[in-house]
Amino acid sequence: MKIDKLSLDGNRQSLEITDKIFANKFNKKLISEILYKNIANFKGRKAKTKQKNEIVGSTSKIYAQKGTGNARHASRKAPIFVGGGVAHGPKGENSYKFRKLNKKEKKQGLASLISEKNNNKDLIIFEDFKKSITKTKEMFVYLKKFEATNSILILDKSSMEKIGRSLNNIPNIKISDIKNLALYDLIKYKKVIFTETSIKDLEKRYL
Repeated sequence: MKIDKLSLDGNRQSLEITDKIFANKFNKKLISEILYKNIANFKGRKAKTKQKNEIVGSTSKIYAQKGTGNARHASRKAPIFVGGGVAHGPKGENSYKFRKLNKKEKKQGLASLISEKNNNKDLIIFEDFKKSITKTKEMFVYLKKFEATNSILILDKSSMEKIGRSLNNIPNIKISDIKNLALYDLIKYKKVIFTETSIKDLEKRYL
């Protein structure tokens, strides 16, 4: 399929891209599953309580089993006592299962999201940046011109060197490359911006 490739001046040229990434149906169920896994894996699991077997102290029985009139108890480590272990408490980050996102899921999710962005006209492809832009104000003017003030830019190495610094202090803007492209960011930001080279790199990496 063909898609418009833009210059910063607004000139349009045709660019041939693959249907396998840019013309897929939106799979809402798959995207929800991917989003759930990403959020679950990044969530902090720092809380930790000691179980009964982790409490330091005597394991001797506190009084006789029968004849006292009291309930039966073993040691003071039981959760019922102050200073004892905690039953069913949080066990720290190492005890939680990491939810794996396999390669097939990631490829299908990526194709589904990018196709949806393209259908909603929220996908922009720029020519590779040939001149350096170091001023944040200048870069913001270009983003505003293309209604991309809330966007993620996936840049090739050369374009990153030329415009990366000008994007650092603009709110609601994130820069990335193909290797570090996260599906969560495609959902979070309204516009997705590629350069011509980064699009070709994406096709090579995921096909």
